Amino acid sequence: MSSKSARSKAPAYRCAECGWTTVKWVGRCGECQAWGTVEETGQVAARTTAAATVARPARRIAEVDATSAAFQATGVGELDRVLGGGLVPGAVILLAGEPGVGKSTLLLDVAARVASAGRDVLYVTGEESAAQVKLRAERIGAVADSLYLAAETDLGIALGHIEQVDPALLVVDSVQTLSSAAVEGAAGGVTQVREVAASLINAAKNRNMATVLVGHVTKDGSIAGPRLLEHLVDVVCQFDGERHSRLRLVRAVKNRYGPTDEVGCFDLTEAGIEGLADPSGLFISPTSTPVSGTCITVTLEGRRPLVAEVQALLAETSNAQPRRATSGLDSSRVAMMMAVLQRRAAMSLHKDDSYVATVGGVKLSEPATDLATVLAIASAKNNKPLQARMIAFGEVGLAGEVRPVPGINRRILEAERLGFQYAIVPASPNGAGQIPPGFRVKEVQTVAEALDLLFAGPSRSGLRSAG
Repeated sequence: MSSKSARSKAPAYRCAECGWTTVKWVGRCGECQAWGTVEETGQVAARTTAAATVARPARRIAEVDATSAAFQATGVGELDRVLGGGLVPGAVILLAGEPGVGKSTLLLDVAARVASAGRDVLYVTGEESAAQVKLRAERIGAVADSLYLAAETDLGIALGHIEQVDPALLVVDSVQTLSSAAVEGAAGGVTQVREVAASLINAAKNRNMATVLVGHVTKDGSIAGPRLLEHLVDVVCQFDGERHSRLRLVRAVKNRYGPTDEVGCFDLTEAGIEGLADPSGLFISPTSTPVSGTCITVTLEGRRPLVAEVQALLAETSNAQPRRATSGLDSSRVAMMMAVLQRRAAMSLHKDDSYVATVGGVKLSEPATDLATVLAIASAKNNKPLQARMIAFGEVGLAGEVRPVPGINRRILEAERLGFQYAIVPASPNGAGQIPPGFRVKEVQTVAEALDLLFAGPSRSGLRSAG
């Protein structure tokens, strides 16, 4: 084979997502199946050689000063909780979420709080004018003398603003709106996003400047742009929330400086966004008397226990196919729980329309809410309220067993703090842990056992209390 034919068959195209190579361009990567990520790489003539001189020689790890990378609080306690303590100088944070969820409002509030502490902050917006950002800042009370605004979509000009202001915190809203004249492609494309992110990360590391990048998401909820973007940044946060609910949740998907199982809760109002240190009250109905078809449960969002209420309503129907409507719960999971009730507890539900929902717009996806869903449906079917000041949690299997869930003692302590007195929990080899004084717990192994306990008139002596 000639050298000319060998060069013609050398891989000239590479996937920006996974690195897969091919000799000709294709629209879809053959490895990761991503669309529009295969780009021409060109031929590499030689390998990179070692530099003649090294500007910053390597140091022993014991000689490195770590005080310059200490956490600096943002002034927003819930965000500091997610980040692990605050912003780390030189760290690059990617905050992604759906349109209208409150990303810009939160970051503008954070920028104003950091600027009020005496540090310079640069807010680069590519989606709004400086006047529009100023109007929102006045509405939420986020105006500070050390907060600088720049409405730019050109990466080179944005880097020039960084040179002039030399901020301690940089906010870019958003990374998909910036573009570089030195790179081909439209703003938001794979090549442009990679170049913009690399330039901003380089500036953040060289200047020891904390940087927050706002990222768009696709229709399936994933972060738009190349996957390389999530690998390059230090922290990836997901901003979630229902459009018709005031509650917003921030989760750390990746965090090089702290845990990834913390969740920050926020309340989005017309006056701005506020952290919720104790959001459990938003998810419980303010009724003073027990109502049939309701059951309180405790779910874990990260390491934070949240008390929420599951409501069920059954209405007899003459239709051959009864309606199954859910809100805030997985519809497939609710259908499974109804099947378990019919098969394992001999409860006839095939002639009833069912409506199962949560209170306050909260989404309950944890399997530990299964037992509360089952008890709420059973309470609605029997038209009998559950015991007052009672909670229930546990995963329910298709065989009707109630399986243990993590954090049983943590959930019980949260319920006791909010004034609850009884709990129906799954039987666990380690038990329920230390039970607070005056709080009573009943461990069950099956759904039938839980239903017999609540609807067969058991005595209160069946509940185990703290010694």
